[in-house]
Amino acid sequence: MGKEKLIKKYDNQVKMYERHRRNKVLADWRNKLIKHASGRVLEVGVGVGANFPYYDREQVEVTGVDFSPNMIKSAKEAASFYQVKAKFIEEDVEDLIFEDNSFDTIVSTLSLCSYPNPIAILNQFNRWCRKDGLVLLMEHGLSSNRLLSVTQKIIDPLYSKISGCHCDRDVSMILDKSNLQVVHIERYRSDIFYLIRAKPSGTKTGHRDR
Repeated sequence: MGKEKLIKKYDNQVKMYERHRRNKVLADWRNKLIKHASGRVLEVGVGVGANFPYYDREQVEVTGVDFSPNMIKSAKEAASFYQVKAKFIEEDVEDLIFEDNSFDTIVSTLSLCSYPNPIAILNQFNRWCRKDGLVLLMEHGLSSNRLLSVTQKIIDPLYSKISGCHCDRDVSMILDKSNLQVVHIERYRSDIFYLIRAKPSGTKTGHRDR
């Protein structure tokens, strides 16, 4: 799917994403993950700001990134409502340029599913995060249940066309192939959903992986 078409798709899904902010299960997972964020925070795929209720607003300064202008507009409203100190960049994360070691925490929730090369994105996180910082991920992917995983693979072409993201990503494999070092991982719902805390490795040289 072309980038412009994908941006338009997400622009049109803002109301749905805003409704999902009330999902109790997702809210509990977000709270469990985001409580570990501190300092200068980069949140990619910030969407409608669904994580903002769970940041300690006395401890963070958030840079929120999304390529959808309508998502950014909603996220700004959420930041104002929850009094989170935040600035926003309307950009595709694949086109972002930051200095190495720019952030104390990097957050991505339910966004790796939409990137053409998620390993390259994680390796960007590895460079942008300070050596003593954290990368916090809440992602969904391929189930460990064989019946579910086969179903995910079958429906993925249609699912990605409708939603703009993939449901059959192998999250464990993606993590293993990235430069990040996982320090804690939790799996839910037949291993479809993941809560991950990772730290950057010493590998920060080189250009963007393709």
